[in-house]
Formats: sequence, structure tokens, C-alpha cells
Amino acid sequence: MTFLESIILGFAQGLSEFLPISSSGHLALLEYFFGIDEDRVLAFAALLHLGTLFSIFFVYYREIGALLLELCAVFRDIFTGRGLRVNACETRRLGFMIIVATVPTAIIGLLLKDLFSGLYNSLAAIGVGLLITGCVLIFSERAAKGAKNVYDIGFRHAFFIGIMQSVALCPGISRSGATIAGSLFSGMKREFAVRFAFLISIPSVIGAIILEAPEAFGAGVEGAMLPALGAGIVVSTLSGFFAIKTMIRVVSKGKLRYFSFYTWIVGAAVIVYAVITLS
Repeated sequence: MTFLESIILGFAQGLSEFLPISSSGHLALLEYFFGIDEDRVLAFAALLHLGTLFSIFFVYYREIGALLLELCAVFRDIFTGRGLRVNACETRRLGFMIIVATVPTAIIGLLLKDLFSGLYNSLAAIGVGLLITGCVLIFSERAAKGAKNVYDIGFRHAFFIGIMQSVALCPGISRSGATIAGSLFSGMKREFAVRFAFLISIPSVIGAIILEAPEAFGAGVEGAMLPALGAGIVVSTLSGFFAIKTMIRVVSKGKLRYFSFYTWIVGAAVIVYAVITLS
């Protein structure tokens, strides 16, 4: 992998992880057209996830800090016999909602990992996933009339959003698009929908790093690749930060439909290309 390729992949990962256009689909397409061997890019992909994780921390560091402090308070309450006290404050309830949303993603991801992995080698599957993403964005934008906050949303809604996130394990289906759509379908306020969607991605990204890292680094990383790896992580972090800030404005202004047009065009082009190359 060249230095330029690592920068391009890092830029694509950071943008497409948070813009609703599917990071997995775009990375798979770039790897295909660059002719990069999938085994060679495993370690790099795991580290790119680390870059997008940094992006979330930089944007939501106050919320993440408050959640960690509240987690400590939960343990204190348990040990002192006061119980979980789920509704003790907004931050604590939000933390439990994040946990509930993570459960279906973890279960489905572990059970169907091989199935989803196999789809990454299919251009047609990626194209179909992008078309689905566009449809989901359009429907969620039309349904976005809710004004619910953390106390108005039930844990069943959090579980539903977690299922939406697990669907995004399919290449071409955007994780941010699916979770924001699920949040809007659940009646959340636009600003809260974006914040919740990105906060629940933290456990999923950490889980992906933990699962991918042993296999990715098992074959070793060449020393010559380290500068390219570092550049890719930095670019992924910066582009991810920009993408999160952009999504906050886009969702607040009701402009998700613009991304639908993009995913439909790219998805259709990929399917046509796949049909031509197979014929």
C-alpha cells in the first residue's frame, strides 16, 4: 500500500463513517479499484477505526466524560445497596440506553459475522446496500417530526435503533444513516438523534477493533508501512471530525435527502459495473 493510497483510504473512512454513505462500502470499492489485497489492508482498516473513534471523542468529549463519571456513580450505588437507579439523571439514562442499543448489534454481529464478511467481495451486494441506504434516508427524513428527549424514549426504542445499527454490518448500508434513521423513526429530536447515533457507535467501533486487531496484526506489520499507517489514522481522524460536524448541521436542517441522491447514483453505477464485468 502506498502513502497516497493510505491517505485516500483514511479520508474515505473518516468521511463515510459519519456521513450516511457507508464506510464499509466505500472502503471495499476503493480496495477493489486500487487492487489492494484484502489481507494486506486488515491491520490498516483496524487502525482507521481507531481514527474515527478519536473523532467522536474530540466532538463529544464532554458527553463521554459525563457518561464515564456516571458509570462510576452506578457502581457506587450498586455497592452501597441503592441499585441501578436508571432514571437518576439524564446522563445515567442515556448511558443505559446506549448499552441496550449495543446488545442487538453485538449479538447479530457475532452470529452473522461470516455472512456479512462474505458480502464484502460482491460489488452487486455493495451496490444494493447503497440503494437501500438512500431509501432509508428518504423515509426517515419524511418521518422526522418527533420532539422526544432521553426521558421520552423507551428502552424498546433503543433496542430498535441497535437492530438498525446491526443491519449496517452489510456493506453498502451506512451505520450512521441507519442509526440516525432509527432514532428519527423513534421520534427523537433531530439534534438528539444525531448525538445518540454517534454515541452508540463507540461500543461498536471498539468492538470492531478488538475483534479485527488479533487477526489483522497476527501476520505482522512491515516497518515500511508505519508512516503510511500513521498518515491514514491522522487523515481519518480529521475527516471524521469534519463529517460529524457536518452531519449535526445537515440533520438539524432536514437535508438528509441529498445523501440519498449520492448513494443511489453510486449504488446504481456499481451494480451496472458489476453486471458488465460478469457478462
